[in-house]
Amino acid sequence: MSAGRHFVAIGTDPLWCEEYGYGLGRTGGILVLKYRAAAVLEFGQSRQDFLHQLYWSPDGMLSTGYGTAVQFVGSKEAFWAHRAVSHELRAADRQTVYRVCLREVPPALAGLRAGAVSVDAEAARLIQEIAHPGYPEWEALIARTRIMAGLGVSTREFVEHHARGMGFAMAVAHALSHDPGDPARLDEWAERLHISLKTLQRDFVREFGMPYSQWRTGLRLRASRVLLETQPVTEVARRVGYASPSAFIAAFTREYGDTPGRYALREAL
Repeated sequence: MSAGRHFVAIGTDPLWCEEYGYGLGRTGGILVLKYRAAAVLEFGQSRQDFLHQLYWSPDGMLSTGYGTAVQFVGSKEAFWAHRAVSHELRAADRQTVYRVCLREVPPALAGLRAGAVSVDAEAARLIQEIAHPGYPEWEALIARTRIMAGLGVSTREFVEHHARGMGFAMAVAHALSHDPGDPARLDEWAERLHISLKTLQRDFVREFGMPYSQWRTGLRLRASRVLLETQPVTEVARRVGYASPSAFIAAFTREYGDTPGRYALREAL
């Protein structure tokens, strides 16, 4: 087992990185890197020709990029990148990110070059557990097998609670979690799902305890925090689906008690 903690920089921001390696050099090995920064954490055009990469954060959303596709992933999801595939990733301020490096592809992810994947509760727990000094190598290699089995292409359990509704609101929420700026109206979602607008409205309240518009606003504002330190307010407003920067600024200020510009400036200090 190899372990270490050092001070590095990704992009323009310094951060702590802890490394925990088990069975390195072998096909069945695993390397876990734990990153944490006081400001935005950004992996720009990362590429690893020998190892597959899995990025996961227990603290919030990650903004990910692969080719021209940009999507967000939540805490019950991770971003998977097959070896030799260029990708980008960004986390919000004070967010911990785990980067799991593997030589083998988890069975459920065979054929996936890059994209969001599900992480079950046990796999998430083990990723955090093995990223500690003194963890026995033989236990970590057993944990590796369980982590790989806990990854999948299905993301229906990405929401932070057990499903209570009929599944319609969950389907919409899943799609929007990857693209908060999707401009589709709720009636358009209802049409796609072949249900009435009232049925979908009721299912949102049953599933999330709030109307669709309130849930979507919360999602958009959480996503905006990931982007604000590297992109101007006008671009962030567009990316997360606001018709105008002024509407975004008003919503952000109501939620966080500060304007997006002041928030970004404060976090950059």
